[in-house]
Amino acid sequence: MKKKLIRTATVPLSLSGLLTGQLKFMSNYFEVIGVASNGNNQLQKVSKQEGIQTIPVEMLRHISPFNDLKSLYQLYRVFKKEKPFIVHSITPKAGLLTMIAAKLAGVPHRLHTFTGLIFPTKTGMIQKILIGTDKILCYCATNIYPEGEGVKKDLIAYRITKKPLTIIGNGNVNGIDIDYFSPELFDEHSKSLLKEKLNITKDDFVFVFIGRLVRDKGINELVEVFTQLTEELNHIKLLLIGDYEEQLDPLEEKTINLIKSNKHIITTGWVDDVRPYFAISDVLTFPSYREGFPNVVMQAGAMGLPSIVTNISGCNEIVIEGKNGTIIPPKNASLLFKKMQDIKNKKLQFDARTCRDLITSRYEQKMLWQAVLDEYNTLN
Repeated sequence: MKKKLIRTATVPLSLSGLLTGQLKFMSNYFEVIGVASNGNNQLQKVSKQEGIQTIPVEMLRHISPFNDLKSLYQLYRVFKKEKPFIVHSITPKAGLLTMIAAKLAGVPHRLHTFTGLIFPTKTGMIQKILIGTDKILCYCATNIYPEGEGVKKDLIAYRITKKPLTIIGNGNVNGIDIDYFSPELFDEHSKSLLKEKLNITKDDFVFVFIGRLVRDKGINELVEVFTQLTEELNHIKLLLIGDYEEQLDPLEEKTINLIKSNKHIITTGWVDDVRPYFAISDVLTFPSYREGFPNVVMQAGAMGLPSIVTNISGCNEIVIEGKNGTIIPPKNASLLFKKMQDIKNKKLQFDARTCRDLITSRYEQKMLWQAVLDEYNTLN
């Protein structure tokens, strides 16, 4: 009889997106159950995609004491009923609630992966609260996995826990499917059709951003810088792929107005398949303030694109300066301007094959899955 493994996340997209394929792989060795908020029946997508059982437990991403206690109790009931051998959480809110509930329910192995830390970019009372909740999470966990070296260093620097911190593989939670993210899958005809649809000409140099259109991703600076570039350079476009989050992390009103008024900025909203947009782009611009280990930078590299990233956790591990991209300080609009200008003017040049090879050699998905399985198999 297979032992039970429960993977939890705050929202189902984290299970279906961040862990694509991994839950199905693990079901060869464990009875896998996915737990997250239902999200307009999106949990059913996880069940179908991964071939596993799912159990809905509503969890809010923001602080809500009454709802959080309700979620905690529901998780406790799930764990008492299912009696899992391992509970493994990702995402901040699910991690906190899962680890507390699993400890109370007597789950023997309580694992949490930190995919990114919020508190290093916060100040005052908010930072103290976030540090406190992460300390509680770690106290309740038996095993703690930072997604990369940067996250590990922050956990140590802020004295979040004295427990061992283990990075699985070369970092990241799921690796990358190098057969799926391959530039060879997109021919010139399909790329031309998408460019025509988006009003991008064959002469345009395309910067692309993929992710949430929020302040913490550096969108205010990116839009400001790109707007300045359009005054100096011809034939450039900026693709913004993703949704706004007006309530959690809104953009400045000035930024939103620039996005709407600048004909060289193209927004698509959320898309299920980002690969065609990488295929028609020249460089990923990703000036984020904080990350754990960003999938989008790995995806861009696998598609043969260099990246302009900030010197933050994950980004500075994936990108090797001058090889598959360039690294700048966070919130540095002037240097972002220079790097974007230099790449457009070919003062900075990168080889597409090198960009891809540096991803495939370090982050191939099945290697990471096996590393996670090996870690599970050390638990007694």
